[in-house]
Amino acid sequence: MQPAIAVTGLSKTYASGFAALSQIDLEIRPGEIFALLGPNGAGKTTLINIICGIATASAGTVLVDGHDNVAAYRETRSRIGLVPQELTTDSFETVWTTVSFSRGLFGKPKNPAYVEQVLRDLSLFDKKDAKIITLSGGMKRRVLIAKALAHEPRILFLDEPSAGVDVELRRDMWGLVRNLRESGVTIVLTTHYIEEAEEMADRVGVISGGRIILVEDKAALMQKLGRKRLVIELHSPIETVPDALGSYGLTLDAAGAELVYTYDTRGERTGITSLLADLKSADIRFRDLRTEQSSLEDIFVGLVSHRT
Repeated sequence: MQPAIAVTGLSKTYASGFAALSQIDLEIRPGEIFALLGPNGAGKTTLINIICGIATASAGTVLVDGHDNVAAYRETRSRIGLVPQELTTDSFETVWTTVSFSRGLFGKPKNPAYVEQVLRDLSLFDKKDAKIITLSGGMKRRVLIAKALAHEPRILFLDEPSAGVDVELRRDMWGLVRNLRESGVTIVLTTHYIEEAEEMADRVGVISGGRIILVEDKAALMQKLGRKRLVIELHSPIETVPDALGSYGLTLDAAGAELVYTYDTRGERTGITSLLADLKSADIRFRDLRTEQSSLEDIFVGLVSHRT
């Protein structure tokens, strides 16, 4: 199956000599939700801007549904909707006018029923006659999403869409994203709310220092790189971890009531059996045991920390 987006050998170096991107190779599958994670300054927005034709690459190619995004700019741009980080729109136009105008920019015929549906999906219809300048920050963010959807794109980029928005908008937006994916729209998002990527994404890419350091199916990533924690609820609090248990790397909570043992799920032996035996030998009794899986955030932080 042809990728929705195919990036090959993409680099971006500014006149100052700063390399924002270096030899990026990336494929986005049709109809998936792909989460691009990375710290501030990693190159996420630069990569999105180049794919969308807003910025120019120093080297490499971008294909959108098989079309070169430079040679066939209008064709590829019409397939893409972009929700940028910045709240930039015409402050003195109404919501209806600015969304309808965005549709016309891409040569789409008027379709009031479609525009109305987009506004209703984003809880904006009751504001359709309001001027942008009168809206709250959250409502302006909704307008940006509506503008990006106005021309019925098959690929939607969401660049930090949840930054600074209210809980209600976040809920509405992710419901809309799910519906779009079900209709076949490819979604690419960057986010600082890693729990959202964990909930929403089919695949995850991690970018750091202008390089893609990992692309993986989310479930496989968490299985391969995730670690589990065994939380041991003690019968009676202790002040310190006994020296005899030092080899396990245990951590003790502030109240002295829980010991935490972290182990690699890929290891041949977890060490839990010997730990429990050594706890008994150290005369440490416990009430309960529970296991916790590493979150995507734990994995992300570990990957980026390892590379820096």
